[in-house]
Amino acid sequence: MEQVVVSAKIPKALKEEVDRLGIKISEVVRRALREEVIRRKLEMIRERRRSLKEVLDKIPDERVVQAIREFREGR
Repeated sequence: MEQVVVSAKIPKALKEEVDRLGIKISEVVRRALREEVIRRKLEMIRERRRSLKEVLDKIPDERVVQAIREFREGR
């Protein structure tokens, strides 16, 4: 897997605390970025679902049933 370097500036006091506590910055950053990517993807999916629901709610149930029947008969 190809990797790239990502950098960020943080206050010196924070870096000193990180070092004192033995926190591995790279592990924390990787985990935080993975979680944020997942969170944003889920939000995009939720938004897409909401917009699709608005469209699908306009289709009468009878039309959905008819389309399913036509599909089954056409197989």
